[in-house]
Amino acid sequence: MKPRIIVCGLGRTGYKIFRLLRQQGAFVVGIHHHSIPGETAPDVIVGDLQAAATLKAAGIEQAHTLVIAGSKDELNLSIMMQARALNPQIRIINRFYNTNLGERLDQTLPDHLSMSVVGLAAPVFTFAALGSQAIGQIKLFEQTWPIHEEYIDENHLWKGRKLSELWEDRSRMLIYYLPVEGEMDLVSAVISGQQVKVGDRLIVGTQPRTRPFRKSLIRKLLKVITNLREFQQHGRSVVIGAVVLLAVILFATLTYTSTELKLSVIDALYFSVGMITGAGGNDKVVENAPNSIKLFTVVMMLVGAVVIGIWYAMLTDFVLGSRFRQFWDAARIPQRHHYIVCGLSGIGVKIVQQLHASGHEVVVIETDSNNRFVNTTRGLGIPVIQGDASFLTILKASNINSAAAVLVVTSNDATNLEIALKAKSLTPSIPVIVHYADPDFAGIAQQLFDFEAVLSPAELAAPAFAAAALGGRILGNGITADSLWVAFATVITSSHAFCGQWIKDVAMFTDCVPLYVETTHQTLHGWDLLETNLSPGDILYMTMPATRLYQLWRDEEVCETQG
Repeated sequence: MKPRIIVCGLGRTGYKIFRLLRQQGAFVVGIHHHSIPGETAPDVIVGDLQAAATLKAAGIEQAHTLVIAGSKDELNLSIMMQARALNPQIRIINRFYNTNLGERLDQTLPDHLSMSVVGLAAPVFTFAALGSQAIGQIKLFEQTWPIHEEYIDENHLWKGRKLSELWEDRSRMLIYYLPVEGEMDLVSAVISGQQVKVGDRLIVGTQPRTRPFRKSLIRKLLKVITNLREFQQHGRSVVIGAVVLLAVILFATLTYTSTELKLSVIDALYFSVGMITGAGGNDKVVENAPNSIKLFTVVMMLVGAVVIGIWYAMLTDFVLGSRFRQFWDAARIPQRHHYIVCGLSGIGVKIVQQLHASGHEVVVIETDSNNRFVNTTRGLGIPVIQGDASFLTILKASNINSAAAVLVVTSNDATNLEIALKAKSLTPSIPVIVHYADPDFAGIAQQLFDFEAVLSPAELAAPAFAAAALGGRILGNGITADSLWVAFATVITSSHAFCGQWIKDVAMFTDCVPLYVETTHQTLHGWDLLETNLSPGDILYMTMPATRLYQLWRDEEVCETQG
């Protein structure tokens, strides 16, 4: 009997997970707080998500796995606790925005796996900005590799090449193979010397490259100097105030020196500055002066108090307020080959961190100065332009004409389209990657507006949740020709079905693709991998169709029951 999988919370992401699992042949039941058109009981249970009665109606006590896919951490936490109270052995895949809390729960609770939609989707946005038409990601050799599909046409460089030639390249991982004619697993095609034909499709993972780029202090200073024009905008009032103050001091100094011929310029300047700033001075300068000079001194003291008060206020606001940060950020905006991120949403800050970690220059445009991620971003040394990215002047201030790409990732779909269209109007050739929450319309928007990529986090993350629900330590996933495949790691034990077998035989029998294996002494890849006999303690990294993963999981359960 198929294990029962429950998906709780059928929002954009949850319903996508629900449909994927059902498409893969899993026995899945959904729970939602209101009815869904086209879905009826017993497929979808309507009720309070965290209520025991609702969970029982969905079969929580007999279920093997629960996927909690709601967007609110507090509600997901309540559902998890209620589910564990009803079924202590149930395996839980939990969606958490707070990744720190998720990691802590994973360490504390058995069979609890936290996953983040933002964490799963952000790398694909980043890869798209860097020029990779990624359809997913996979974690290999402590790195996140972008996954893309290679469709072989008449002009493709791989046309006519043997798959065995592509297999050996360590910087490229062949994930899956879909021949244009017939059915053949990848390993069988590699061993038999199969040639790549027109119409074939290959799923490939490419090793990411880190750009070791950090600016020297001298270069940073030169950049600030070349951007002093921004000072005219952000510090004009401070400069004008300083000029007025100096003019008042100079006027007073000249008046005293011209009236009191015995008074030196230095003494007059000292008295003028002390009098105007309120710091005090040599009162003997005016003790024996005529009444006109005394009256002039009174006027200068009043004028000076006003001027110095206003100037101090402007200077304090400039240095301690937001204007100095705006000036400093504006002075640090890259001149060329940088990435512009519009919107410091949860996915936006992840993209910024990933681009920065890879050595790329980034500039952020954010409307809300109180956004909690602003200080985090500035802490990385990344300039933040405070303003609305839908205004052309703001986009121009980010040096969009010479940027490498624009990522529009605010939380509003309509705003994202507006910003993306204006970015294209300013620089038609610039790649634009757009966040669109609704997965059903993301593809339509990309086709209609011809952006480089219009990506939906729900569309990108749902396959990973579905794959995790089917079992295994999931490393990556993807969808090709409506078929979900997953990458995972399996530890070989003495009772494992693969123990004592040659990896090439396992691959051809199960339709999996071995990526590499970690043994006690080394990591094996390429031809050495295929000629390896699996022993207890080895860790095999592999990909296979999700339907086969489920079949393997079910067979293991049957074996355990029979044993």
